[in-house]
Amino acid sequence: MNTTTNSLHQSSSSIDNAQDNITLINTIALSELLKEELTLQLGSLPSNAFSVINRIVAEVARICTKSDRIQQGGEIRSSQLSLARHRLSKCVEYYNLGSKQGRVELHSNLSVMIYRQVAPAQAQLSFAARRLLIEDFLQDFYADALRAFRRENQVADNYTPRTRIELAEYMAFTEQYAKRRVMTGYGAMQLLVLRAKSFAKRQPTDTVMDIEQVTEFAKGEEAQMQSRSPVMQQVRERLVAETKDPHDAVLRDRVVGELVKYLENQGHKDCADYLILKLQDFAAPEIDNIMGLTPRQRDYLQQRFKYHVEKFARTQEWQLVHQWLGADIDQKLGLSSKQWEAFVGQLDPMQQQLLDLKRAKMSDFEIVKALKITPKQVQKRWTQLLDMASLVRNNAVESSKDGINQSIAA
Repeated sequence: MNTTTNSLHQSSSSIDNAQDNITLINTIALSELLKEELTLQLGSLPSNAFSVINRIVAEVARICTKSDRIQQGGEIRSSQLSLARHRLSKCVEYYNLGSKQGRVELHSNLSVMIYRQVAPAQAQLSFAARRLLIEDFLQDFYADALRAFRRENQVADNYTPRTRIELAEYMAFTEQYAKRRVMTGYGAMQLLVLRAKSFAKRQPTDTVMDIEQVTEFAKGEEAQMQSRSPVMQQVRERLVAETKDPHDAVLRDRVVGELVKYLENQGHKDCADYLILKLQDFAAPEIDNIMGLTPRQRDYLQQRFKYHVEKFARTQEWQLVHQWLGADIDQKLGLSSKQWEAFVGQLDPMQQQLLDLKRAKMSDFEIVKALKITPKQVQKRWTQLLDMASLVRNNAVESSKDGINQSIAA
């Protein structure tokens, strides 16, 4: 390792100021250095790491050769080494996150970039509606990024990342690809943002319609013809589908109010402020600006917020939260009959008895007396039961999303 590193630094230190003497670092020496650094960071070289490193070295050499800024700057070898290490560090970052969390992180980073651009400026869309547009747009972008990766790295047309390091390489490339600067008539713009703006322009325009004609019985032949039009029927169906249950809105407000009160009482007012901003659909950069946070501070705040929300939902107000989610004890904790059978089948006798007592509407005092354990142990065991039920529900949801998740890597 020392021999390779020393030879690399010796070649770097021999850079001459004369333009005709400025050359790239020997690619073999750079490859060896990256292998050593990757081994140090991961403990060993993952499968197919050699191919990933060679692609990084080839890409960096191409950039440094074709970039006028780097060529005119006179520090070609330094730029080459810096670029190679940066790309390697991004691969390591996604490698350490793993396949699932890496995809979540990439999707989150790209979503923040296009949250405002993915819909027409005049559109008044909710957070859920924007999220659906983002999902639709990014699925196509992931496929395009893979095509660009194949083209720029000169791999087979049917190449797909298989190993963990290859998937990390692809995700790092996708993030870099999204952030590339493209010159437009309005100046430089990130590629992903430019694509999102084009996507927004293709969204259908609003149709002007008399709402009374939708809700009232049509009189006259012309009015009846218009009432039977596909657009009118679609609006009528949407109005019926989106009719909100006042009881659900009241429950939601109660949950939010109790959660804010809980966070403030626990000394986490910043978490309460973060919740309020998120409920108003503020994007991450806007929240950072309002709360005066750095990205690192926001990440830490999000971790604390997630921890306390889960604690609130499992212990402090579990009954209220589960009632709002339609997952109360009377509703089999939100499980289908098949899921409920699987859930109950994995309980030990103590857990089964606790569940039966809860379903019988026994008070905590009566449960403590019946099970002959402390109130704290009852709370702990019930929290475990809720966690187990949540896993059963989430596994069912995750299995339905496998197709979407796999498309990121396909």
